[in-house]
Amino acid sequence: MLGRLVKAATRPIDPASLVVHRFLLGSILSISSVRFLANGWVERCYETPTFFFRYFGFEWVEVLPSPWMHVAYVVLAALAALFALGVAPRITAAAFFLLFTYVELIDVTNYLNHYYLVSILMLLYAFLPVRRGAEAPAWALHLLRAQVGIVYFYAAVAKMGSDWLLHGQPLGIWFASREETPLIGPILVLPYVPLLASWAGFLNDLLAPFLLSFRRTRIFGFAMVVVFHSITHLLFDIGIFPFLMISNATLFFDPSWPRRIPGVRRLFEGERGVPEFGRSVRAWAVALVALHLSFQVLFPLRTFAYGGDVLWHEQGMRWSWRVMLRKKTGDVSFRVRARELDREKVVPSTRYLTLLQHMEMVGQPDLILQLAHHVAADLERRGYHDVEVYADAWVSVNGRPAARLIEPDVDLTKIRDSIWPARYITPAPEGDPLPSRGGPIAQLFR
Repeated sequence: MLGRLVKAATRPIDPASLVVHRFLLGSILSISSVRFLANGWVERCYETPTFFFRYFGFEWVEVLPSPWMHVAYVVLAALAALFALGVAPRITAAAFFLLFTYVELIDVTNYLNHYYLVSILMLLYAFLPVRRGAEAPAWALHLLRAQVGIVYFYAAVAKMGSDWLLHGQPLGIWFASREETPLIGPILVLPYVPLLASWAGFLNDLLAPFLLSFRRTRIFGFAMVVVFHSITHLLFDIGIFPFLMISNATLFFDPSWPRRIPGVRRLFEGERGVPEFGRSVRAWAVALVALHLSFQVLFPLRTFAYGGDVLWHEQGMRWSWRVMLRKKTGDVSFRVRARELDREKVVPSTRYLTLLQHMEMVGQPDLILQLAHHVAADLERRGYHDVEVYADAWVSVNGRPAARLIEPDVDLTKIRDSIWPARYITPAPEGDPLPSRGGPIAQLFR
């Protein structure tokens, strides 16, 4: 049995599909980096802020001084372009992975699920034996397919909640704000449209990897993916994510599919070279692949170990492929006590943050905790002693009435961030989210 698996994994395949995916991925990332520079987002995300939210375990990561963050994005654009063209693909992939991951580790408020996916894909390409003119091992293609399939699977699992499947939220809130959109605006606010869209998103994530994996259903699956992600691109400002997932879907095609396209076919004529990999599989390579896939399968499950409502406490939310599941609004201010103050002093969180940082921080308890420590450190630098910081954090999730997110009587300077369940977060409020037009799904069966 093991011998057959090894033989199947090391079977040489046409590299055409992988080469085209590499070109698409690199092109998307190069354009994205240029777009980041052109829109002034480097200034907004890295130069304007005076405080940065750190990832647990990566508090040592520091932002580069101006103009070096601009240089970093120029280098990212160049590396991605070279990767797309197949110039030293392993080296350019590894360099892009290191620089891109560094850039994303600077501030938690810049986190996006597809940025995490980009880092993973580029890390994998840094080790995959994929180049024009040489056959590739089958395991290289299957590894990338498995990675994309895991993303879809956990995105579907994350949507198996009452807010999404029974109440059509938060799509109902977002669609209501798009009523003035030409042509489609009046459709978005029709009864049950948000609910139907929620189910469409769930079914797309659940079925896409399976439909793409079988020849008879592949065209339907690809059409579904293209239509779904094209619509999300039109409705939501989610950057490269739709293009990234459409390009990833091509991995499930037959390895030789580019040769059947006029124009593209000429690029691969006569390029079925000898394998550049050995037929024997080394134990360490098998262990690395198994370790990577095991981590990708198990790490998102930590969300369930925390218990409670992850949309409320956010523990395990990141890196778990929980995409577009909540609309959080609210406000946070801090009550400060110190030996030099005769009464509590209220400090607004906006004093230290940009608008983007504030909007992201409001609903994430660990970021509120970080800012509380920063407020205390700032006051201590100004000569205050025995500083205590308490948070007044009121948050609404998917249209529910606002409720306290942080225990108001807990001095946050005494709390340290950790991977363990946080005791300073209040229990999630009970009750249904804001009803979308048409009401919950139960009314369909009355």
